[in-house]
Amino acid sequence: MHASGKNAGLGLAVVSAFAFGGSGVAAKPLIEAGLDPLHMVWLRVGGAALVLSPLAWRHRGLLRRKPLLLAGFGLVAVAGVQAFYFASLSRIPVGVALLLEYLGPALLLGWIRFVQRKPVTRAAAAGAALAVVGLACVVEVWSGLSLDPLGVLLGIAAACCQAFYFVFADQGADGDDVPDPLGVIAYGMLIGALVMTVIARPWEIDWSVLGGQALMDGTAVPAPALLGWVVLVATVFAYLTGVVSVRSLSPQVAGVVACLEAVVATVFAWILLGEHLSAPQVAGGALVLAGAFVAQSARSARRSRAEGSAVAARSAGAGAEGAEEADPILLDRGAGAA
Repeated sequence: MHASGKNAGLGLAVVSAFAFGGSGVAAKPLIEAGLDPLHMVWLRVGGAALVLSPLAWRHRGLLRRKPLLLAGFGLVAVAGVQAFYFASLSRIPVGVALLLEYLGPALLLGWIRFVQRKPVTRAAAAGAALAVVGLACVVEVWSGLSLDPLGVLLGIAAACCQAFYFVFADQGADGDDVPDPLGVIAYGMLIGALVMTVIARPWEIDWSVLGGQALMDGTAVPAPALLGWVVLVATVFAYLTGVVSVRSLSPQVAGVVACLEAVVATVFAWILLGEHLSAPQVAGGALVLAGAFVAQSARSARRSRAEGSAVAARSAGAGAEGAEEADPILLDRGAGAA
């Protein structure tokens, strides 16, 4: 889980996007079988919290060292994204709600530039713009333009929470007291599960749905297997790889790459659920991929320049040491002057 090398972080970010993108295709059959969407979210977060609870105990020292980070990650990056997205979904079309949520990377660039006052590369900004346009095509935003103002605000709130996911994931990564991502995610899931318990009211879950089967494009699949995929792969594994990738990449690059999740979800729905892909969706997917490539290429170029400067500095230092060794008279002069 400790990424190293200039391509490791990018690889983890792509893997995380694929894992996150597989959540919808497994959750939708359960919802169509009679499970309430909010109950599905609670099972997802609560199941992940249960799986990660041993890690929470192992890293219990984080409660004393990083209480605000853990609370922020749980409230915002876990519960906030889910709650605001589903609330917006109840008032506006699915495609529009998804597009609004994935404005998160663009909002993240604004946060970095104007709040943290750090430079944002042109490539990252261009990549984010391409990704947003591509997402608009993927979700076919033009198919539902009768918008409820409150639904739009809720969707933007989900985008803000998604942006802060990357901020919290990168928090403290460059300091001396770097929090272990396993502990951060474990406590984030525990806190998120507590918050979602109040919102989702899991005591009203129809547990009989989880004991039977659900249809995936006409094929009966055991409901526990679908739930296991959502919890273990689309939540636990996805969050772990996502947080580690943010620490290896910059948050702005990881945010753009994360837009691949919507493309992956659409392709999975086409393959596994038989949902048709239109030409604009295919073109949109290509734009998202292009945006991710543009954003990460800037980082690769910047890292190459930094590595070149470091090599040059080391070479210059080695040359100076060689000159001193080759001219002992200078050393004697220095000793005499001292």
